[in-house]
Amino acid sequence: MQNLLSALVAAALVTQSPLEVEPNVQNSHPYVGLWVTQDGRVRHELLPNNRYVEARGTRERAYEGRYLVTGTHIEYWDDTGFTADGDFIKGVLHHGGMILYRR
Repeated sequence: MQNLLSALVAAALVTQSPLEVEPNVQNSHPYVGLWVTQDGRVRHELLPNNRYVEARGTRERAYEGRYLVTGTHIEYWDDTGFTADGDFIKGVLHHGGMILYRR
């Protein structure tokens, strides 16, 4: 019985998309906070509830959505359906040809 229950739970977790994950599931990873390009034009705020807000220039909320960090990799799902990803390398976020630094 225990093996059957474990298999059912594992199957449910595998089929669940990141958009269906509870917002507070991953609030303890080390990358929460503000990430900014050197010129300050692009700013990603990674919130502890797995939501992000991206500012571009004077547009403070240019993009918003969910994100998921796995190790040093980040996946973004914008609320409009756009997807993107990036990697944290030696304390720097590499995303879409941009380099963002923690502020």
